[in-house]
Amino acid sequence: MRSTFRRSILPALRGFPSSADAMTLLPSAIDYRRCLLEKIASATQRIYVVALYLQQDEAGQEILDALYAAKASRPALDVVVLVDWFRAQRGLIGAGKQPGNSTWYQAQNLEHDVEVPIYGVPVQTRELFGVLHLKGIVIDDCVIYSGASINNVYLHKFDKYRLDRYHLLQNKALADSMQHMVQTDVLTSKAVHRLDLPSPPTSRSLRGEIRAFRSDLKRASYDTRDGTDNASGLRIIPLLGVGNKNPLSRTICELIAASQTQLTLCTPYFNLPVVVTRELNRALKRGVKIDIIIGDKTANDFFIPPDEPFKVIAALPYLYEISLRKFARKHQQSIARHQLNLHLWKDGDNTFHLKGLWSDDRYTLLTGNNLNPRAFQLDLENALLIDDPKAEWTEPRAAELAQLMRNTFRVGKYDELDTLSEYPIAVRTFLRRVSRVRIERLLYRIL
Repeated sequence: MRSTFRRSILPALRGFPSSADAMTLLPSAIDYRRCLLEKIASATQRIYVVALYLQQDEAGQEILDALYAAKASRPALDVVVLVDWFRAQRGLIGAGKQPGNSTWYQAQNLEHDVEVPIYGVPVQTRELFGVLHLKGIVIDDCVIYSGASINNVYLHKFDKYRLDRYHLLQNKALADSMQHMVQTDVLTSKAVHRLDLPSPPTSRSLRGEIRAFRSDLKRASYDTRDGTDNASGLRIIPLLGVGNKNPLSRTICELIAASQTQLTLCTPYFNLPVVVTRELNRALKRGVKIDIIIGDKTANDFFIPPDEPFKVIAALPYLYEISLRKFARKHQQSIARHQLNLHLWKDGDNTFHLKGLWSDDRYTLLTGNNLNPRAFQLDLENALLIDDPKAEWTEPRAAELAQLMRNTFRVGKYDELDTLSEYPIAVRTFLRRVSRVRIERLLYRIL
């Protein structure tokens, strides 16, 4: 069955030429942390850190100490940190009333003789309706790209880790473009303010500026004028998107629509947008082999063990499993003939945060996009699309996929997944209540 996209935007995308040996896969969170610290220590020109959050814990302190040390030893170094405005000013979900990370940023600023400016970026007037979900750290002419934020679990500082993807891309033009977007489209906004300085403005006082900023972001894009649309060789294409039907969301759908033989998706939250589900259904009818890697509900970062007090947020992993079970039941025939393969990841009490897409032997998408309605409509997202028409990067690509498949098991039948009656009593009670009042659709859209 053909896609509804009559004219694909894929051939018109501009990207920056690269060589295969300029793109390095980092195999683990520990390697990612080591690489990040080494790159910060050796930086000579610029360090631009963009993350959902920089947490006040041992790993966060280690990274922030490294940034201050680099700035102190090389005062001319351009150091900038961007985090989500709202996330930085609240405590952890479910942990009661806590000071946010911004209090720590301000204390750290007072302890040092040099400044590492930390900017809070408000993508929407409330966190519930949109956050800064950009990824990518620019250090000199290198881009370190991962979906990970900065804390103990994401960086595997101690005994637990959260699985993600980690890529090191040596590409000056790409680094320039990503820095340029931050400087021209983010830091110039009147909605963006430093959080490492005392008394930042209140969110309420910035409502008008935030709305104007979001409107501007919908028209923003990475500057690729120094790139090329010539698809004759390996390229890295930066993509930006916020709001409904944005260029990144459309590119994701078109990558699925363009697939002819094989497609792999990974997402930590199985809550696919309707447009993605529609294109997956069409791909199956075309005979495309589809692999989807998802975390087991117990590997979800919102999962709370049944023996601990119930919190509403703990129902989310079960909602995602309900969606997965419905999807598997609908496509049981494709699962039975191994055309559709659902791989559940679980490794002890570690958690799963993979995002991305692989289309045929050509396209690889690095992204923090969760492939859910929130990512497609609310959050500010980005991605790097690797276009490899000559199959120059096949070995690292295959190695990454093989590594990500470790600790997974294949769902052979939809009824291997738990049902509502098998969930903990508190979860069952909550889900039945929200189903009766029909608010589960709203939960799927915003969480």
